[in-house]
Amino acid sequence: MQQPKLKSKVRCTDRDIGEVTKVVLDPLSHEISHIVVSMNGSGERQVGMGHVQAVMEDLVELRAPSSDIAALPPFRRDDYVTTHEVEISHLEDNLHVTPGEVLVPFPALEKDVKRRTFFMNFTHVIGFLIGLPMAYPILRFLMKPMYMPFDNEWLQVGNVSKIKQDDLGVQFQYKKKVKEAYMPESEVEKSVWILKASSDVRDKVYQGKDQEFRDAFGKLIWTNKKDFPYIAFSGKCPHLGCAFKWRQHKTLGQVFLCPCHLSIYDASGKVLDGPAPRALDALPIRVSASGEVEVVDMEFKAGVKSQIRIV
Repeated sequence: MQQPKLKSKVRCTDRDIGEVTKVVLDPLSHEISHIVVSMNGSGERQVGMGHVQAVMEDLVELRAPSSDIAALPPFRRDDYVTTHEVEISHLEDNLHVTPGEVLVPFPALEKDVKRRTFFMNFTHVIGFLIGLPMAYPILRFLMKPMYMPFDNEWLQVGNVSKIKQDDLGVQFQYKKKVKEAYMPESEVEKSVWILKASSDVRDKVYQGKDQEFRDAFGKLIWTNKKDFPYIAFSGKCPHLGCAFKWRQHKTLGQVFLCPCHLSIYDASGKVLDGPAPRALDALPIRVSASGEVEVVDMEFKAGVKSQIRIV
């Protein structure tokens, strides 16, 4: 079955009832779970995909009469957020609707914090403070891994043959083994954006100076030379740490775009629009004679102007 398109007409078994104004996604399956139908001036109704008989180019046919759909509860917009307000990994792999309001359920923990929950949590805090003197030695032992030095090892992420054009953002995905506190070692998926930069873009990034990377003790880790053509950016937006994309903007041309809160960056990582407090975070990068790309995996604190390394 095709995915219903926004603005498609909606027809019941007895008559047309309106058009699709929004679609609701299941955040786990990434599939459309409901359509929101504007009932020709009689409000909006949320209709489950189980009611859908067929989906055509500009028409959604329902298997129920109009009276059944009109009897559904009115659509509650406050129960949902748009996909611009929340990041869903790999969402675009399954979503093929035309642009418009695409919604996911508002997180229940943020939507409904009860007064009694507040007092219950307050009681827990008081109990924690009372027991803290006894727990301190244990906490000190458990928190020791938090103060271990950052990992500055080089990671191989791919080959530059993947990059076909200058000043074009290309995503390289890789896996990294991590060990948090005393948990077993695990493997996480990460990404980095790399471009072969023109001299104009390099000038914007480096401002005529090589870029040095140092550890917490001031020791030099690596230097990105200002005339080196390849630039690597962390795969996390400096605003709130969401994953961003390389997109064609209707007025700004090709840009890095974060779908969470619409921060926009040019090829040099400079902020063009949105709430991001700083430019994209560049990473140490080196390329072998055979074109193999290596980076030092670094993450920086989101939401602040200063670049503060946290991983």
